[in-house]
Amino acid sequence: MSDTATPAIEGWFTTGPAPALIGTSCQSCGTISFPRETTFCKNPSCTGDEFTDVELSRTGTVWSYTDAQYQPPAPYIPNTDPYVPFALAAVELPEGIVVLGQVADGYGVADLKVGSEVELVVEPLYTDETGVKTIWRWKPTTTESNGAGA
Repeated sequence: MSDTATPAIEGWFTTGPAPALIGTSCQSCGTISFPRETTFCKNPSCTGDEFTDVELSRTGTVWSYTDAQYQPPAPYIPNTDPYVPFALAAVELPEGIVVLGQVADGYGVADLKVGSEVELVVEPLYTDETGVKTIWRWKPTTTESNGAGA
């Protein structure tokens, strides 16, 4: 097995000290999409079909959140046995889009509040015969109790 960490989904995010999601900007109207678009613009009033890759903002605000109390079906790969619930956050980026992702290890719904700021981090998702596979996650920049309890 390799010790190399690689993205679980190639081309969706950068790695390194300042990771970022990779989206696209429509060359006709400027509409931003994530994941990257390759066929048609998501803006219904645009017929554009050419796109430029853009790194999206690394910070955003929590638009909504929940926790996954039940193990998702395949192709989900649990990293623990027995399954351990995790939090999910829908984060609004300054570009005007909302991106769903897991919340960083060590954080849960009790650490989230609608409107609070989060930043993008890259963490291990699972390990297979080729090495560690990483994914983006949302990390609260300040821990705020929302009264939900963990």
